[in-house]
Amino acid sequence: MNIINLIKIALNAMKRNKFRAFLTMLGVIIGVASVIAMLSIGQGSKESIREQISSMGTNMVIIHPGQEKRGGVSMGNTSSQSLEGRDLEAIMDNCPSISAVSPEVNNAGQVVFGANNCPTTIFGGNENYTYIKKIEVENGHMFTTQEIKSAAKVCLIGQTVVDNLFGEGADPVGQTIRFKKIPFKIIGVLEEKGQNTFGQDQDDLLLAPYTTVQKRITATTYFRTILASAISEEAVETATTEIEEALRISHRLRDSDENDFNIRTQQELVTTFSSVSDLMLVLLGAIATISLIVGGIGIMNIMYVSVTERTREIGLRMAIGGKSKYILMQFLCESILLSITGGMIGIALGIGTSSIVKNVMGWPTIVTTDSILLSFLFCSFIGIFFGWYPARKAAALDPINALRHE
Repeated sequence: MNIINLIKIALNAMKRNKFRAFLTMLGVIIGVASVIAMLSIGQGSKESIREQISSMGTNMVIIHPGQEKRGGVSMGNTSSQSLEGRDLEAIMDNCPSISAVSPEVNNAGQVVFGANNCPTTIFGGNENYTYIKKIEVENGHMFTTQEIKSAAKVCLIGQTVVDNLFGEGADPVGQTIRFKKIPFKIIGVLEEKGQNTFGQDQDDLLLAPYTTVQKRITATTYFRTILASAISEEAVETATTEIEEALRISHRLRDSDENDFNIRTQQELVTTFSSVSDLMLVLLGAIATISLIVGGIGIMNIMYVSVTERTREIGLRMAIGGKSKYILMQFLCESILLSITGGMIGIALGIGTSSIVKNVMGWPTIVTTDSILLSFLFCSFIGIFFGWYPARKAAALDPINALRHE
């Protein structure tokens, strides 16, 4: 008996019980569709997070002050004042793998224009700040080196601040706003970036020279953070080592002393989020796979019913010379056909569901060839695994007892 005849017999058996065959396949259909949809959502979320982190600059190196200790008691990072102007110069002079460096200071407060006001955060940096953080100036211009030296009261603002103070579509360049009673002339508007990975609005900010923020708002001489950009993504590790050596010398640390600063890179953040995303991807896939297993159990159950219903047919086939292996192959082929047909319908439904989730709900989804292939292979395995035992039972029937079966 060749494979074509086996498929014809299996199709005829399915046609005789169309609704039952559909209900049998339904478990596999839902399982495969769930696997593809969940994996596509997980993969889309993973890539979205990676892209958002990368949009902040994969070459970026972030230096934070370390924990300050007083009398052996850790005071936390916020009280540390270990990053100063000399550290900025040390990095610029002794780190050839760094292409740009900028301090960062910030302060939260209320910004006012006329009768309108809103809470926001002012960030201070130098002329390299937008380059390092991959921020574009949409309208106007960046502040100059001279404005930094003179602590000029100028700023650039994000689109959220524009909308809150001036209304949508307004051009605020040249206007004067007040932040904590300090007047700032708007010299530019930053390009809209939307929310970041953590749900924070990246357009709700003011950007001013760091000297202005230090002298006129925070009254400090130290930096909250130093941002640097490596010459390439491959040079990030080398740049990190150079920065560590330069800052240890700048801070006059002995070989036995611990660093009083912390260095982080965007690549570390990408790796961390990728690990978490991969774990979530596995969990989503595992949850969806349970549906496939349930579908497989459904196939086994129906195949048992089919063997019972067709016992006399099996006995008749054996009586006229049908071999046990042909009986086994017949029922196994029927089981595989049910599973594969359900799998193909499930693949189409999963792709469609992913498209609906992306276009209607706005969630990022990516349907990969691997997820489709994995689902198809798994549903084929389900058909073989859960169809084998009922097929073996059919093949092991005694022809005489089968013919006597009522």
